[in-house]
Amino acid sequence: MAGLGDSPYDDYCASECEDEHKEFKSKNLEAERKRRRKLSDRLLELRSLVPNITNMNKATIITDAIDYIEELQNTVRDLSDQLCQMDITLKEDMESQNKYVTDPAKEMKNWGIETEVKVTRLNGAKLWIQVVFQKKIGGFTKLMEAISVIGYDPKDVSVTTVKGALCVTSCVEAIHDGCVEVDQIKNFLLETTRRI
Repeated sequence: MAGLGDSPYDDYCASECEDEHKEFKSKNLEAERKRRRKLSDRLLELRSLVPNITNMNKATIITDAIDYIEELQNTVRDLSDQLCQMDITLKEDMESQNKYVTDPAKEMKNWGIETEVKVTRLNGAKLWIQVVFQKKIGGFTKLMEAISVIGYDPKDVSVTTVKGALCVTSCVEAIHDGCVEVDQIKNFLLETTRRI
């Protein structure tokens, strides 16, 4: 009876199997080393992200990271609750302020205030202008632009708001030679206030 390795074929098979086993073992060993190195690198990275980790133990690093993540989640919840509360407070404030906001046109009408433009020539190049119109966002700017368009530069401007109306008085001076008639200026400014 021939034993294992008695023939040259058996010797060849045995050595071939041993080489395959060594190669197989070697591949697994290298893969395991790469996996461990990667895990170690990730743990070091995690350790650098989480404050107050003093121990290099894997279990401690992971436990501390979990605690830190839970702490961050609680902080996010608290901040979200604060934002929601601020939104609610802001809405309540806006609603309470809206109770006191009235329509400027209605308020002017209730008080008998009407849109009005007065223009008086002080001397050749200077005018005194008084304009009363409904208070609207951008109204003052549009009025100042209109005065500039007709060739006058406002020098002293006074603005008063009362009962939904805006009263603008100004001393203006001509930018260029040549005077525009007072009635033309008055009509132009009256038309401008109606378009505001």
